[in-house]
Amino acid sequence: MSTVEGDLLHTVEAGSISASRRFWGRTALWLSALWFITAFVLQGVHELGWTDWGFSNWRPVLYAYFLWAAVLCVTRVVIHGEAGKKALFVLPAALFVVSMVVFPLLFALWIGFSDWNLASSAGRRFNGLDNVRRMITDPFYANALVNMILYCLAIAVEYAIAFGLALLLNQEIVARKFWRVTFLVPLMLSPVAVSWMVGKSMLETRFGPVARFARWLGWENPSFFGDPLTARLSIMIMDAWTFIPFMMIMLLAGLQALSREVLEAAEVDGATKWQRFWQVIFPLMLPVSVTAVMIRIIFKLKLADIIITVTSGGPGGATDSVTSFIYREYRDRSNVGYGTLLALVYLVIIVVGMTGLMKISDRIVKRMTGRL
Repeated sequence: MSTVEGDLLHTVEAGSISASRRFWGRTALWLSALWFITAFVLQGVHELGWTDWGFSNWRPVLYAYFLWAAVLCVTRVVIHGEAGKKALFVLPAALFVVSMVVFPLLFALWIGFSDWNLASSAGRRFNGLDNVRRMITDPFYANALVNMILYCLAIAVEYAIAFGLALLLNQEIVARKFWRVTFLVPLMLSPVAVSWMVGKSMLETRFGPVARFARWLGWENPSFFGDPLTARLSIMIMDAWTFIPFMMIMLLAGLQALSREVLEAAEVDGATKWQRFWQVIFPLMLPVSVTAVMIRIIFKLKLADIIITVTSGGPGGATDSVTSFIYREYRDRSNVGYGTLLALVYLVIIVVGMTGLMKISDRIVKRMTGRL
């Protein structure tokens, strides 16, 4: 046995790989890729009704993908040697992401351009751009988009309240630890529990304690969810009460991490409390503030549970968020095709909007912190 053959840690460099080994590796890779592409295209045209050739479902295409992924990992080592082994640290994870993210998105796109109502016996059929035209002229979806903008704008008020609470709890007040835990209680509750406890019980028109107190103040017929404006405000308040502690605890952590020397230097220079806050504390807290607001926006964009539990989007869709509207499109109307298209459009809006918002906020943070 040669030295190389007995060395289990022998490194196979690309230059030592034979031509025949490369040839058979590439052949296996191309054959597996050809089978996967053929199965995918064949099933696609079969689903469109263009040919009778195809499978009863997409499962064989999934098996073809797994076969191609396995061959790809093996042939990376066969063709490239040691460099191929290094690629195996990343390649399986990338293939897994493709199978769990990209394929479902492609399948959702496929469904989004279909007429598929679960209440109909006709099944799914391709309908081109009909769902797109319906979405453009759908006033309820447009109303849900406007509501989402209003709900997101309410985060500015939530941020101001959370910052004020964080500043208060950062001071040497009596029972500070007790108040910190108390203010965190709403965050520990499920939004559905908050919906029943506040929306269905405390704000109940006839016997709710808040409604009784409103009648005692002179409001003859208090209805927190009968008027569109009042209903939106009630939803905003319940959602804010649940998530303001989240921003508060992040801002409080940021305040406690601030350098005491900087604050003491500003105080020695004669700066007032407002000057210390606006010119020192607020700019230094901008990175934490942006992070807290961005995460809160992400949570707000998913707002649905409180709306579905309390108002079901009423009155007349006035409180619908995009998420709750899509959910009701699935649940109440069983319209899978149209609901999927709405979800995909909403996903694009979120990605584009959050990307632009992050770039703008990054510029603001750099500009503000650069002045210090």
